[in-house]
Amino acid sequence: MSDKRQAQVSETIAHRAADFFARESNRQSLVTVTRAEMSPDLKNVTVFFSVLPESAEATVLNFAKRNRSEFREFLKEHTGLGRLPTVDFEVDYGEKNRQRIDDLTRT
Repeated sequence: MSDKRQAQVSETIAHRAADFFARESNRQSLVTVTRAEMSPDLKNVTVFFSVLPESAEATVLNFAKRNRSEFREFLKEHTGLGRLPTVDFEVDYGEKNRQRIDDLTRT
């Protein structure tokens, strides 16, 4: 697949993941989808997110992993994707590290 198509599908899935979390979460934590990384063959995608408060990360990650099939159904209903990729969710530790570096450089 082309890099452009891969980027388009990744962006679409990231936006829909944000919608899914906003709709399905218990609102006791703030979940921000930071990006979605698509495999070149468009068969697998990993959705990365950050959580505030950080103490809720494990709970949100477990929620996301338990609801993968519901998220795929959500994608089917809200996107025009012909073949849905296998979905995985991960906490975006890269974003957390970037924020820590920013905090350290400010002091």
